[in-house]
Amino acid sequence: MPDTTSALGAPTERREGPAKVTGTAPYAAEHTPEGCAYAWPVPATVARGEVTSVDDTAALAVPGVVAVLTHLNAPRLAEADDAILAVLQDARVPHRGWYVALVVADTLEAAREGAAAVRVDYSEEPHDVTLSTGNPEAYVPEDTDGTSGEHTRGDPDSAFAAAPTRVDVTYEVPPLHNHPMEPHASTAHWQDGRLTAYDSSQGATTVRQALASLFAMDEERITVVSEHVGGGFGSKGTPRPQVVLAAMAARETGRPVKLALPRRQLATVVGHRSPTVQRLRLGAEADGTLTSVIHEVTSYTSRIKEFVESAAAVTRVMYPSPHARTGHRVVPLDVPSPSWMRAPGEAPGMYALESAMDELADALGMDPVELRLRNDTRTEPDSGKPFSSRHLAECLREGARRFGWSARDRRPRTHAEGPLLIGTGVASATYPVLAAPSRASAHAYPDGSFVVRINATDIGTGARTVLAQVAADALGVPVDRVRAEVGSSDLPSAPLAGGSSGTASWGWAVHEACTRLAGRLAGQRGQQLPPEGVGATADTEGTADAESDYARHSFGAHFAEVGVDTVSGEVRVRRLLGVYAAGHILNARTARSQFIGAMTMGLGMALTEHSTMDEPFGDFAESDLASYHVPVNADVPEIEAHWIDEDDPHLNPMGSKGIGEIGIVGTAAAIGNAVHHATGVRFRELPITPDRVLTMS
Repeated sequence: MPDTTSALGAPTERREGPAKVTGTAPYAAEHTPEGCAYAWPVPATVARGEVTSVDDTAALAVPGVVAVLTHLNAPRLAEADDAILAVLQDARVPHRGWYVALVVADTLEAAREGAAAVRVDYSEEPHDVTLSTGNPEAYVPEDTDGTSGEHTRGDPDSAFAAAPTRVDVTYEVPPLHNHPMEPHASTAHWQDGRLTAYDSSQGATTVRQALASLFAMDEERITVVSEHVGGGFGSKGTPRPQVVLAAMAARETGRPVKLALPRRQLATVVGHRSPTVQRLRLGAEADGTLTSVIHEVTSYTSRIKEFVESAAAVTRVMYPSPHARTGHRVVPLDVPSPSWMRAPGEAPGMYALESAMDELADALGMDPVELRLRNDTRTEPDSGKPFSSRHLAECLREGARRFGWSARDRRPRTHAEGPLLIGTGVASATYPVLAAPSRASAHAYPDGSFVVRINATDIGTGARTVLAQVAADALGVPVDRVRAEVGSSDLPSAPLAGGSSGTASWGWAVHEACTRLAGRLAGQRGQQLPPEGVGATADTEGTADAESDYARHSFGAHFAEVGVDTVSGEVRVRRLLGVYAAGHILNARTARSQFIGAMTMGLGMALTEHSTMDEPFGDFAESDLASYHVPVNADVPEIEAHWIDEDDPHLNPMGSKGIGEIGIVGTAAAIGNAVHHATGVRFRELPITPDRVLTMS
């Protein structure tokens, strides 16, 4: 009889763990086909202009250099849907760091030396890289999916003016960079008219589609492998230049070519979080009930590709008010193209909204947890749809209980330990429930084993493990009898790992395929399976992407305690606690890792991470991990992550919500609110670094 014990929810160890810790898990740059050459890119040294000449004589004289590709001799590509992939196609330089040449050599050292020897002349043009809310080129972007553009209900300006208590504040978030542990890398190989690319990507299916379009090929002649990926945080969500350059160089030289982008170049070519300037106006009655909410966001985009950091979208979800306006304005500048970074829009947007809510609680003389509870809602404010489930209040209450919130003295600057000022803060969190169509296959074999196949991508989240658990649950068998094959475009197609939608999308198809397989096996009970086994497939198009009558979101609450050193200005997080309501948690071990990792990233957003745009040069000053400060072990206290199990029937067959991003949403605000509670000073620009703290009065 099958073991019907559910595999879902168990803290199953991730399957690829031993391979990763022993160094045997192959990443994109660790595939070295016979005769492999190495490439090194040459970035532009001007912020705007045109290449007028390229002298590759010295580069070609370097022993081992086999080719120098420029816009003059590189293979021609079809028109790119994504402008950042149109590399080496013309002389234009849209921003500093744009690739203007690629050197290919027998060794990595020769390629790097050759790249340094390429001489490029430019016709330089005036550039503008400064984000300003008053820029006359600013425009309201088209609202294609409900997250950007401008939304208004009621008369928010009049309601704000009439409100008994008002807050009118502006918050700034600087440029932020993804910096995954594994740099962006690709190894490309052409053979008999077929292209194989090993790529550090969050979605091999998406990469294959882009390469097929660029090289005017049938997708069936391209295989993209992303077997192991060392993080991405959004920067590997869609193809990046390295895979196109590697494929071009491999075609031109007739050899496999490997290209791993130097970390110092990542800031300008793989995307980053656009800086935002956010003005929040909150009006409330004396009891804390919101009457007007106005959230206006200005961000920048590049001149070659529009990207909107839709930070005001969260305000359309969180708190009800009869009058509201949320809107975005985008300024095109001569900057590298911004792109997705963990919780794009939500992370900076909730920092501003939840900081403003804390300021409103101060103005009202009200506990900030109580203020949020008084403005809870069962329907989504903007759409009017009922939430499929919303346990924000439970998260706030449970977090407050675990954190010991009731003992808090609400007055700022009342708790000191020698030179340290101690404070605590709270913030809410939310993230949308997303899913996309996927295909999957499931097979049963005579030896009692099962294999599920789907082109999911495991970017360190434990996707292989969780998908095996989903399959085992649907089949009613122990999880150790199920193997999950992922990470190749030759497998059934699936969407990328992004938007906290991976498990929901892939798991839906895996569950459906395994359910069908279980039905077939039930019909053959007592019969020996053929050597090739029995299989079933699933395609969730039309179901996973169907419109819902419900607003579907995850919710959570963050609590932080900080110590602010009045001598050095250093802020240390002493405690960090998160409580989440995200449907059924499918693997307690990997889920806790996701929450803690995201909260750590939020800590970095609050206290250490930022880029400075060098205006005269049009370049980011922080371009490596020595200058761009991500949190390290000494910065991170023991972090607690807890959850409230939700039974939400309006999601997917597993009843799960995405968890990869909600942990960063709200963390920075909770820490910033704790710093205010400690010092009595409100810092409205991130990160809260010692130099800023020391200026407090």
